Amino acid sequence: MNDLPKIFDSFSDSRKKGFITIKNLKDEGRKVVGTFCTFTPWEIINASGAVSVSLCAKSDETIEDAEKYLPRNLCPLIKSSYGFAVTDKCPYFYFSDLIVGETTCDGKKKMYEYLSEIKNVHVMQLPQTSKGENSFKLWKDEILKFKSVLEREFNVSITEQKIRESIKIRNEERKALMKLSALGKMDPPPITGLEMLRVLSGASFKWDKKTEIEEIYNLIDDVVKKQEGGEKKVPQNAKRILITGCPLGEATEKIINAIEGNGGVVVCYENCTGIKEISKLVDEEKEPIDALTEKYLNIGCSCMTPNDNRTNLICQLIEEYKVDGVVDVILQACHTYSVESYGVKKVVTEEEGIPYISIETDYSQTDIGQIKTRMAAFIEML
Repeated sequence: MNDLPKIFDSFSDSRKKGFITIKNLKDEGRKVVGTFCTFTPWEIINASGAVSVSLCAKSDETIEDAEKYLPRNLCPLIKSSYGFAVTDKCPYFYFSDLIVGETTCDGKKKMYEYLSEIKNVHVMQLPQTSKGENSFKLWKDEILKFKSVLEREFNVSITEQKIRESIKIRNEERKALMKLSALGKMDPPPITGLEMLRVLSGASFKWDKKTEIEEIYNLIDDVVKKQEGGEKKVPQNAKRILITGCPLGEATEKIINAIEGNGGVVVCYENCTGIKEISKLVDEEKEPIDALTEKYLNIGCSCMTPNDNRTNLICQLIEEYKVDGVVDVILQACHTYSVESYGVKKVVTEEEGIPYISIETDYSQTDIGQIKTRMAAFIEML
C-alpha cells in the first residue's frame, strides 16, 4: 500500500494530540464544553469563547466499569460515555467545564442524570418531530436557554455578531468536509473509506478551524494529483458502498475493514460521523438563532418521527455516489435505528433498487469473523 500523505497522520493522531492542546487551552484560561451529539449547536459554544470538544464514547475500554451502574443490555455508546466519565479515563471529560447532552433517546436521558453527579451537565430537550411550528419554537427556546447558560456559567456576553461569525466559519468547515466527502464520487475514489472516516472523525479534534480548513483542501489537492499521476488506492472494480445508521468510531472500524478487505470501498458515510450534519449549511442571511434552529432541527436522526430527512438524504447520496450497496450499521439496543432499519431497507431496495444489509454490533471485537463472512457474501452478491 502507498504511503499516506503526512497530513493523514495529523488527523488520525489529532485525538491524542488534542489532549495536550486542551490542557494548554485550559492553562490559557479558555473554557471547555464537552459534547456528545451533532445536535449541539457548535456556533453558540464558539461564540461564547469556549472550546467545543467531542467526548470519548466509542470504545469498549470502559464498558465493564459502566455496567456496574448501567444495564448490560444497553447501547454500547451510552455505556462507553458513562464509563469514560466514571473512570476519569477521558481527558476531554476531565477538562470540561460543562457537559451538554440532548434527549436523543431514553437511555441517554437517564444516563445524564448519573453524569450530573460527576460534572456540571446541561441537557437540551429535543422535540420528537422536526415538523411544525411547535417543534421549531421548542428547539429555538432550547438554543436560547443554552446561550443563557453559557453566558451565566462563563460570565460572557454572546452577541449576535459573534454568533454570525461562528456560523460563517463553521459553514466553511462544512463546505471543506463535504468537498472531502465528494472524493467518494470519483471512480475509483483516490482514498479508501477508512482513510476518509479517520479524517472526518479527526476533524472534530481540531480547534483552529482556519488551519483545519486549509489542511483539508491541501489534502484533497494532494490525493487527487497522486491519482492523476497514476497512483491507485482503490481498484477500479471495487463495489461502491454507502454506510448509514449509528455513529462510527475506532471500535466499529472492523466493519469498514470487512468491506474493504472483501472487494468493496466505502464511498460515503450518511451517518453522524459523515454527511448527516454537514450536508446542510446554516442560512447566513436569516436571523442567526432562527437559522440555527432550522438547521439543527432538520438533522435526519432516528430520534425524529417521521424521519424523512434521513431517507431523502440516503436516496440522494445513492444517486450522487453511484452506490452499489447500502450497509446499515446498528449498535445493539439502539432501538430507534433498529426499528427504522425496516423503513430504510424498503426505501433502498424498492424505491432505489439497491441491495441492502443491516449489521448489528457493539464495541467488542468478538464478532469480527462473522462480520467478515457476511460482508464477503454481500459484496460477492453485488
